[in-house]
Amino acid sequence: MGKLSGKRIAILTEDGFEQVELTSPKEALKTEGAQVDIVSPREKVVRSKKGDDWDKEYPVDIPLNQARVNDYDGLLIPGGVINPDKLRTNERALSFVRDFFAAGKPVAAICHGPQVLIDAEVVEGRKLTSVAAIKRDLMNAKAKWEDTQVVTDQGLVTSRTPDDLPAFNKKIVEEYAEGRHAGQHV
Repeated sequence: MGKLSGKRIAILTEDGFEQVELTSPKEALKTEGAQVDIVSPREKVVRSKKGDDWDKEYPVDIPLNQARVNDYDGLLIPGGVINPDKLRTNERALSFVRDFFAAGKPVAAICHGPQVLIDAEVVEGRKLTSVAAIKRDLMNAKAKWEDTQVVTDQGLVTSRTPDDLPAFNKKIVEEYAEGRHAGQHV
């Protein structure tokens, strides 16, 4: 039995996510026994990017309009440039994110993923990191940005780039295993 046996994690994504930022954490979570669902505003498949090039398609397990926060123990938002840009303008996606925070459930985001957290209005006063390209955006949203592999703040786990995935994956397993965090809030 893995550290996450009986846990169910949602990966919220749109087309244009950085492939390894979904596949690597998903594999780490499944290895520890978690059920992992790709949740998306798209109903059938989402398409990944590998750097600047379009790559593989992945099946959507649960369309966003059918996903319920109560069915999940945690949320993961992969990066890529296009994915977060699409999610941050989708009110249903932002509400889904806010509901995880309101429930005190762990949320993880990597690379450009924290852009979604800005528009969900959950970063003010929180410590986090991201790809350097959105550092100023996070600071303007009153987040406490750090240039570190992984930053954890009361169940919020963030990381910079695919280079940080080993540390990110280790930390998300730990945080999802711990479960709800009293300091995780909207």
